Amino acid sequence: MSNNTKPLILGVSGASGLIYAVRAIKFLLEAEYRIELVASKSTYMVWQSEQEIRMPPEPTQQEQFWREQAGVELSGKLRCHPWSDVGAGIASGSFATLGMMIIPCSMSTVAKLAVGLSSDLLERAADVQLKEGRKLVIVPRETPFSLIHLRNLTSLAEVGVRIVPAIPAWYHNPQTIEDLVDFVVARALDQLDIDCIPIQRWEGRR
Repeated sequence: MSNNTKPLILGVSGASGLIYAVRAIKFLLEAEYRIELVASKSTYMVWQSEQEIRMPPEPTQQEQFWREQAGVELSGKLRCHPWSDVGAGIASGSFATLGMMIIPCSMSTVAKLAVGLSSDLLERAADVQLKEGRKLVIVPRETPFSLIHLRNLTSLAEVGVRIVPAIPAWYHNPQTIEDLVDFVVARALDQLDIDCIPIQRWEGRR
C-alpha cells in the first residue's frame, strides 16, 4: 500500500509503444497510487494504428478503458483529463503532485517542452513541473536520434528533466516482452523515488 496522498501526473504522448504507459498504470494502481492522466490528441491515433482500438474521449469512459488495458479494476485512483482542458487542476502550479512522467514521450513533445511551448494540457502540465522545480521524467521512444532530438533532450536535461530512454536491459534474463517493458518502467519510476515493480536489480557478480 502506498502512503502517498499526492497524485502522480502521467502523460501519454503520441509516440509508439503505448504498452509502456499501460504497464506503468498497472503497477501504480496496484500499489494504490493516485494517477492524474492526460493523453495527447495523437495518442488516439496511435491506439487505432497499433492495436486497432478506439480510445474513448470522455474522461469517465477513458478511465475504464485504461483500467481494462492494464487489467486493474478497482485498485488505486485514476482520473483522466481531456487533452484540450488547459484549465484542469494539473495545469496549475498550486496543484500539489509527486511529479510527472511522460511515457512514452514523442520527439514532438520533447521539442515543445524544450522551447516552453504549451499547446495542450499534457505540455502545460509538464511546463508547470519545470517552473515549480518539481520532478519531470520522460521516456522517449525514438530511434535513431537526430542532432535536433539530441539538442532538445540536452536542453531538458540542463533544467533537471530526467531522461529514461525506452532501452531495456538483459542481465535480468527477460523471458517476455512484458519483462523488457517493465524494466524500463521501473527505472523511470526510480527517478520519482517510486519502487512498485518487482524487477531483478543488478547486485554485482557472484
